[in-house]
Amino acid sequence: MAFLVFFLSNLVLTLFAAIITTFISPAAAGSGIPEVKAYLNGVDAPGIISLRTLIVKIIGSISAVSSSLLVGKAGPMMHIGACIASFLGQGGSRRYGLTWKWIRFFKNDRDRRDLVTCGSAAGIAAAFRAPVGGVLFALEEMASWWTSGLLWRAFFTTAVVAIILRALIDVCLSGKCGLFGKGGLIMFDVYSANISYHMADVPPVLLLGVVGGILGSLYNFLLDKVLRVYAIINKKSVTYKIFIACTISIFTSCLLFGLPWLASCQPCPLDSTEDCPTIGRSGNYKKFQCPPGHYNDLASLIFNTNDDAIRNLFSKNTDAEFQHSTMLIFFVTCFILSIISYGVVAPAGLFVPVIVTGASYGRFVGMLFSSHTNLNHGLFAVLGAASFLGGSMRMTVSLCVIILELTNNLLLLPMIMIVLLVSKTVADAFNGNIYDLIMKAKGFPYLEVHVEPYMRQLTVADVVTGPLQVCHGNEKVGNIVHILKTTNHQGFPVIDEPPHSESPVLYGLILRAHLITLLKKRVFLRTPVRIGSDAFRHFSADEFAKKGLGNVDKIEDIKLTEEEMEMFLDLHPFTNASPYTVVETMSLAKASTLFREVGLRHLLVIPKRTTGSPVVGILTRHDFMPEHVLGLHPLLVNSKWKPLRIALPRFLKIF
Repeated sequence: MAFLVFFLSNLVLTLFAAIITTFISPAAAGSGIPEVKAYLNGVDAPGIISLRTLIVKIIGSISAVSSSLLVGKAGPMMHIGACIASFLGQGGSRRYGLTWKWIRFFKNDRDRRDLVTCGSAAGIAAAFRAPVGGVLFALEEMASWWTSGLLWRAFFTTAVVAIILRALIDVCLSGKCGLFGKGGLIMFDVYSANISYHMADVPPVLLLGVVGGILGSLYNFLLDKVLRVYAIINKKSVTYKIFIACTISIFTSCLLFGLPWLASCQPCPLDSTEDCPTIGRSGNYKKFQCPPGHYNDLASLIFNTNDDAIRNLFSKNTDAEFQHSTMLIFFVTCFILSIISYGVVAPAGLFVPVIVTGASYGRFVGMLFSSHTNLNHGLFAVLGAASFLGGSMRMTVSLCVIILELTNNLLLLPMIMIVLLVSKTVADAFNGNIYDLIMKAKGFPYLEVHVEPYMRQLTVADVVTGPLQVCHGNEKVGNIVHILKTTNHQGFPVIDEPPHSESPVLYGLILRAHLITLLKKRVFLRTPVRIGSDAFRHFSADEFAKKGLGNVDKIEDIKLTEEEMEMFLDLHPFTNASPYTVVETMSLAKASTLFREVGLRHLLVIPKRTTGSPVVGILTRHDFMPEHVLGLHPLLVNSKWKPLRIALPRFLKIF
């Protein structure tokens, strides 16, 4: 009967999360960290931070985490914070009648980007009750552009989060809020004033970091492969998405309910500070099917929330609580379930599953070295979680501070720093961090900080592809409509030719959205003449502001008569007359650095000589992607590894 209740409740919750995600907002699936990271890099994929995604993320995350799937809440909470920030940054939502005029001052790309960065920091701060860690996470992992002004804004945001969390925890201390009010701002308090470690404790910690880096890279590799398999299956139909989610839920329920039968019952410790066996929902000593006065250590980890499982693993003075076989079984189970659970079509985070898996691995290592070290098993669990986080996510400073804020264990700071650095260094030798791999699998054109070495061998002219669509300063309406209907480009060069200029010259760049706005207002001329600044009398600034999701005008919605198609538009007043340009002989590596650092969407390429067309082409972020460059120049594929082939024999010769 217990299994039936456990099985059906998990299945219903998983099915509910999968259905609302599939049919209402597919963009809400996953953790949301790769999507928001790509958005902050300049990738504006539809639906990533919409109001619909926000609602599904909140409801779906609660349902998925409650369904016993090994998924976390930190990633979804970060995504929720980013969605709220974007919602405020675009002035609300006209579709749902939620707009405020005073917020329109933030309705530009730069302020919206900064708000989303602050929102992501707030989400991590709320998830882990770690305000400083949230700021550093946004700085180290999320933001592609960072300023001192953004730093204090993010710090202010997370400070407000901490104050509100503290106030709500005080309200909930009466016990009416379930487990929310337990533990204060320190989620896993493992502080111990008598921690002492010596040089003899360093080798096991270093080994922990090395193995954690190897396991983290293996975890990333397997998760990437599983996600690609899921992507192929999910493309077939909606039914397959929901079927996979239900299958994973059934498998998880059977596994979690069956595994505790493999563990033997342990007698309750005589010096325990809490009831044994545990009475209630949380605790270290679950009875399961054991006789009175005994507990099942594996059930104590499985039949708990993820937070309570981590608290059990981190707990001090419990070295005799868990068996070796229990830790090994729990580690393998978490490792497998966290990989296969993340790909289901439901909001799911990776942070907490990685912490649980790393803590179980660290505690197992602590058991093996218990006779050779002064550190207790709970501290080894903390270091194991740090090593697995470093090996999987490849962050250092932010993870270090988050772990310190989670555990209130400042005395362990040097060990945590060493473990994170070692695990990250080892894992970097195999593959990239997990969020970069997910972004690549989803096809986001993310621009890295460092360019590929082979880009220094190319010029921008080598990657420019055509045909190039240009507009004239005084362009016929019919030509503009034809260009907009036959291309998907978001920006077009504007050129002037005789008799409007002495020779063909590049005037600037105009956006697709602005052309559609001009066509929609029908400010047409019967003759191709320049009207100057008088054109702005027909427009307001809001009409050229970036539209929110769902409010984007389409060229197909604009109906023009034959007479209007023969008229003209003066594009000069609405053109960006000072776009960024590079000469066609410029290094592709330098152009890529310029494109990313300035945060451009379009980069115009002009000829070195003034004869002929005044513009060679236009570069977007897709032109800097390795797949595009190597597709145009396949011979560079081998040259990518040439420096390694030269350096490796020299490196081996030294030894």
